[in-house]
Amino acid sequence: MSLNDLNVLAVVPARGGSKGIPRKNLQPAGGLSLVARAARAARSLPWIDRAILSTDDEEIAAEGRRYGLDAPFMRPESLSGDAALAVDVWRHAWLACEAHYRRRFELSVLLEPTSPLRRPEDIERTVRTLIEDGHPAAATVSPTPAHYSPHKTLTISEKGVIGFYIQDGAKHSLRQGIPQYYHRNGICYAATREQVVDKGRIIDADAAAVVIDRPVVNIDDPFELELADWLLERENR
Repeated sequence: MSLNDLNVLAVVPARGGSKGIPRKNLQPAGGLSLVARAARAARSLPWIDRAILSTDDEEIAAEGRRYGLDAPFMRPESLSGDAALAVDVWRHAWLACEAHYRRRFELSVLLEPTSPLRRPEDIERTVRTLIEDGHPAAATVSPTPAHYSPHKTLTISEKGVIGFYIQDGAKHSLRQGIPQYYHRNGICYAATREQVVDKGRIIDADAAAVVIDRPVVNIDDPFELELADWLLERENR
């Protein structure tokens, strides 16, 4: 089954190193590893032509294969450190897959394992938004709670004195007066080949926002892993 006659590639980026949580991408959430959850979401969509894992780690590669992902290459060391950019990892995987499968992929989705509360319909909605509205890219975002917004953000001087990140931040004590902000949640990025391979970009001036208005977690530290586990257990009750 194809989507608008497009060849679609799903890329799950999962390197072996992690500072906040050792072996993070293999940690369980709701009874499945983070890699397994990303794999299950990708494999549940029949219009995804190939679903692959980009990793530098043999154990992670084996876990991905166990749950239906291909691992046709090992990610080079130059793209496996903390400073590697997501767009460079995605572009490398895209080109490596085209060479391996001997086919061109017009569209791809990037599914980060650290966002384990994704649903297949989130991926499909992101891709359809990109295609139907003619955008080069689309990304899922979540509403930012008002108390984390720029209007509520504080700075601390070298003398320990509180300041406001926004000049008139002192005027915004009431949540109702603060504009709505959004932040990336890592559930799904979708982009055309031109956007990632040719231009080396993901989000730019014409990227579409796909709002996910339910509790989700993008895992960076142990508490967020525990929170994701709790939310997944609550969903399955």
